Amino acid sequence: MWLKSLIVASALQVGVIAAHAAGPYGSVNVGNWIGGAFSNDETGVFSHCAATAPYANGVSLVVAQNAAGSWLLSFASPSFRFNKGDTAPVDFIFDGQEQARLFATAGAPNMVTTILPLNFARTFQKASLMVVTTNGSKPLQFVLTSTAPMIAALANCVTRVKADGLSKAGDFTKGTAKPAATADKQASPPASKPAKSKSGTGFVVSANGHIVTNNHVIDGCSDLKGNLTGEAAMALRLVSSDANNDLALLQAPLTATFKDFARIRDRSIRSGDSVVAIGFPYHGLLSSDFTVTTGIVSSLSGMRNDSRFLQISAPVQPGNSGGPLFDTTGQVVGVVTGKLDNLRIAVATGNIPENINFAIKTGALRDFLDNSVVPYQTAEPKSELKTTDIAGNARPYTMLISCNGTEQADAKR
Repeated sequence: MWLKSLIVASALQVGVIAAHAAGPYGSVNVGNWIGGAFSNDETGVFSHCAATAPYANGVSLVVAQNAAGSWLLSFASPSFRFNKGDTAPVDFIFDGQEQARLFATAGAPNMVTTILPLNFARTFQKASLMVVTTNGSKPLQFVLTSTAPMIAALANCVTRVKADGLSKAGDFTKGTAKPAATADKQASPPASKPAKSKSGTGFVVSANGHIVTNNHVIDGCSDLKGNLTGEAAMALRLVSSDANNDLALLQAPLTATFKDFARIRDRSIRSGDSVVAIGFPYHGLLSSDFTVTTGIVSSLSGMRNDSRFLQISAPVQPGNSGGPLFDTTGQVVGVVTGKLDNLRIAVATGNIPENINFAIKTGALRDFLDNSVVPYQTAEPKSELKTTDIAGNARPYTMLISCNGTEQADAKR
């Protein structure tokens, strides 16, 4: 009863154009998301479709699309204490990427609602982890599951109710459109995009041919291949993936042999320590060999103090994703995962950031490998090596990862 009451109360707020809401009519039931269609209780006119999901942090998310086609996102909790009409900035980080800000308005003491621009709705639809802060509060994390089919069901709900009326409301999860097209109500793109080549970097972590890369490198891919520099491509198999921590584990053919594999540093790295990043940026445009860049550990946390990441100054580019980050003794201290969106930050702040890049820490990497039952090896830092020696040692196990992926999958990050 509490959940159903919250759904109705949530829908009342996100309806925006209705002073009171009646419903739900029909149903949206996808994963933990529950909802349906709602009408203005005073006029009986259809107002919106909404779905809600509760979280262990005590906050429930409510997603809605109103009759005009706008997308809305609400945060509801019995612990909230707002004055109706209060407005506050809300900062969002999706999958550890750059921060974006929207403004939310309190429609009730226990709920705030923000309107999602179409590009923001698409990002929310595709993301695996959302971190939210407002007015310097403690960050709230939301693991986003089943959001793509849920948003597709809501879009289907609005379309069907506007065409057939509330009296014919049914199960809106049936007959939904392809998820990639649901968040954009101004256009109807094809259900699928032509396959295109995409690439990244990976590195071997066991004598059995286990290869680590980023999840976003292989997400939505087919025909996975791996190339060591100067050697023929080999077919790779996806073993496991962790979208939340952006890690994926691949397996080389049993017939493949590797002269060496990466060792993971057994001690914590410190701010200011030097690091070396190796990978295959802009493959096909730049050198066919890997590139080597150097820098330091700028911070022991990522965006909004995300402790899973290191911030590094070593320059990285598209294609470096999934590559190894080394200390000066040649031990792996992280997995390169991305860079700050300089253009977006420049538009938001008027300043162009320099050399703000990120790598996944070895703690998250080792947990992932342990869960995947991979016999990796750790090592203590030894004597320092020249950068040329680190690169030479990494050559037998640093791999170009390539595949065929749709444009939609390639745009996730």
